[in-house]
Amino acid sequence: MKFIRVKYLSIRTTILAGAMVGLTACNGVFGDLNRKANAPVPRVLAFKMKAKGMALTSPIMLRIFKEENTLEVWKRRNTGRYALLTSYEICKWSGKLGPKFKEGDRQAPEGFYRVNKHQMNPNSQYHLSFNMGFPNAYDRAHERTGSHLMIHGACSSAGCYSMTDEKVEEIYAMARDAFKGGQKAFQIQAFPFRMTPENMIKNRDHQHFEFWKMLKKGYDHFEITKMPPKVDVCERRYVFNTESEERYPSSGQCPSRSMPVTLATAYVAKQKEYSSRFEALLAEAENRPPVTPGPITIPSALPGVTVVASAPSRQALPEAPTAKPSLPGVTEAPISTPSLVRLTRPKN
Repeated sequence: MKFIRVKYLSIRTTILAGAMVGLTACNGVFGDLNRKANAPVPRVLAFKMKAKGMALTSPIMLRIFKEENTLEVWKRRNTGRYALLTSYEICKWSGKLGPKFKEGDRQAPEGFYRVNKHQMNPNSQYHLSFNMGFPNAYDRAHERTGSHLMIHGACSSAGCYSMTDEKVEEIYAMARDAFKGGQKAFQIQAFPFRMTPENMIKNRDHQHFEFWKMLKKGYDHFEITKMPPKVDVCERRYVFNTESEERYPSSGQCPSRSMPVTLATAYVAKQKEYSSRFEALLAEAENRPPVTPGPITIPSALPGVTVVASAPSRQALPEAPTAKPSLPGVTEAPISTPSLVRLTRPKN
C-alpha cells in the first residue's frame, strides 16, 4: 500500500507540473499577442503628431507606392485636412507594377481600399496584419479574384505588402488608435508609382497605362483637398468625390451626380497644369516641338458631372486658397460655365 501511495503522489506531481508548464507557455503566447497588438505609438511619433496638430486618435489614411517602395501614413490635423505624418520603406511586395487579377498570381493590389475594424488581425502568423479589402467593388466588376491580401509583418510576401515587425507594429498602433477615436474605416490608396507627369511619361506605353490614368484621378483629388476622396464605382470604373441620390451600380450606368464648383474648378486647373507638363515631356522624348494642348473644361474633365454652387460636406472642398478673396467668402471663378460662382471659405 505504501508503494502504491508513493507512486500515486509521484504521478499527481508530474501531472500538476506539466499543467503548470503548459499554462505558463500559454500565458507567454497570449502575453506576447497582447503586447504587440497593444503596443503604444512610439514617443517620437506621438511628439510629431502633437507638433503637427494631430490627436493620437484622429483618423488616418495610407498611401502605397510600389516603385518607390514606400508606405505613407497620413493623419487628420485639427484643421480637418490630412498631413503626412511618416513614411516607411516596404520590406517586400510581390509581383510587378500593375493590378491584381486572380487568386494565386502573387500580385500585390493597386487601387482604392477600405479597412474596417474587423479586418485588423492581432493574431496574425505574420506578426500583425490587416486585410486590405481586396476584391473591392471595382475588382469584382472586373471579375478579379483573390483573398487574404494584407499589409503585415515578417518581411515575406506572396501578394501582400510586407513590413518589418517593428514597422508594422507602429502602423497597426496608429490604425488601432484611430478606430478608438471613432474612425469607422480608413482608406488605402495603392499606386504603382507617384502619379507625376514624369512617371506617367516614362510608363506611357505600359499595358496598364489607361488603368493608371484612372487611378491618377483619385490621386489628384487627394492632392487638391488633402482629404481621402469619396470613392464609388460605376460603369466598371472608379469615380471620385461625386454625390448622387441614386445608387452607384458597379457594372451599370453611372447615376446623375454632382460635384461642388470649387472642387470641379480646382480639378480642371490641375488637369491643365498636368496636360501642359505632360506634352512638354512627350515632345522632349519624341524630339519635336511641343504643341498647345486642347482646351480642358469642366464637361471634358468631368463628363456626366453637374457642378453645384456649394459643397454638401467639407469633404468635397479643396484646400483654402492662400490669397484672400476680394469679398468675404465669394470670388468669381473663370470656369467654362460663366453663370456659376466659385465659393471659397474666408480665412480666419
